[in-house]
Amino acid sequence: MTLVKFKNGTDRTIGRTFSPLFNDMFDNFLGGRLMPELSASVPPVNIHETADAFMIELAAPGMEKDAFSIQVDKDVLTISSEKKEEQKEESPKYTRKEFSYTSFSRSFNLPETADKEQISAEYTNGVLALTIHKKEDTADTVKVIKVS
Repeated sequence: MTLVKFKNGTDRTIGRTFSPLFNDMFDNFLGGRLMPELSASVPPVNIHETADAFMIELAAPGMEKDAFSIQVDKDVLTISSEKKEEQKEESPKYTRKEFSYTSFSRSFNLPETADKEQISAEYTNGVLALTIHKKEDTADTVKVIKVS
């Protein structure tokens, strides 16, 4: 282990000066604070099961309900969205435009007990809530097979 002595905090101020510079540089390069429009994100979900349905809650604040696309193909439920924004700022000497594109897609494998015909969705306060009803329980019926 090596000990390093500092005199009157002079060496530490150099470290404090360059540390934020390098942190900001790497944050910006990796799509951090100053470039959120370049960072890819997938909204988090909560999934839980009740006696008669499966519930999926997807956190997507700031979206419009018309921007969501929900599809079922075979046993795969896919939720996707795309949002495009254009900001335009004009002044006497220059014009600036900024584009922002946000999209995501999440897919979930539906269990055999899910009724694909009875799926409902509601978007409230930034949360997309899907209710996937279960099929009527036919597994409890007993079938007797005679041996011939």
